[in-house]
Amino acid sequence: MDIKDYFARISYRGSYNKPDLATMSDIFQHHIQAVPFENLSIHCGEGIELNLEATYNKIVRKKRGGWCMENNYLLSWVLKTLGYDVILLGAKVYVPEFDAYPDEIDHLLLQVELDGKSYIVDGGFGMAYQLWQPMELISGTDQPQTPGVFRFQEESGTWYLEKVKRKQCVLNASTSASQNLENEACRRIYLFTLQPRDIEEFRGCNAHLQTAPDSLFVTKSICSLQTADGIRALVGWKLTEIKYNYRDNMDLVEIRILADEEIEKTLKEKFNITLDKKFVPVNTSRLSLF
Repeated sequence: MDIKDYFARISYRGSYNKPDLATMSDIFQHHIQAVPFENLSIHCGEGIELNLEATYNKIVRKKRGGWCMENNYLLSWVLKTLGYDVILLGAKVYVPEFDAYPDEIDHLLLQVELDGKSYIVDGGFGMAYQLWQPMELISGTDQPQTPGVFRFQEESGTWYLEKVKRKQCVLNASTSASQNLENEACRRIYLFTLQPRDIEEFRGCNAHLQTAPDSLFVTKSICSLQTADGIRALVGWKLTEIKYNYRDNMDLVEIRILADEEIEKTLKEKFNITLDKKFVPVNTSRLSLF
């Protein structure tokens, strides 16, 4: 594992001699625009290993992406290698259709202590709720980013991450789902505590999410990548491309349904992903990712 090979993978050419906020933010930005959030292995008959060297090999050498336990585990190695003080945290992702959080942690994120402040670094959420910069861990303060306004709310030691939603201009709304969610002014994303976690604590969750019949990652094939001004995502056969804040605090959304024969080419051209095994798209869950 070589940090310079990782930098080549994410096209990072900046300095990294000093572990400061500007460097961490720049590396983070490069990561989310180069490494997709994806669960395609599940739909190619491959297992997802919770192993740092396997994750490095997959993301850096094979130019694949991964889900939270891959992206953030790799980012923790990167930041520690560069001298940052990194703590693993566990979160529970909000499910809006059920207005509930799961009983057990199902998301890995990072806390970085830097110059007397705490920051949350999460490069493994994907879709339209992906942070674009590290967020300072302070409660009740709006932190505007390109995707929208994020903020933390703390209650009795539990922290909640939420995002203020913009209006959307959907070019072809007939292919859009989840109309019932469009009126949300604010979306909860997840809750977490500051209890330090060990990577071993995520083994059960890593196995469950790729095998349970009702797991979102089993019922949907997902590949999303942040772009210079928005996001693109392939969920099942639906390709969604969003341009953030293109006018009057409104996001531009374009949706297209792909034919089977377009999938492989789209993964290569839009996400720079080439798969080793036969990929079978899936989208049987009604849970909304936007």
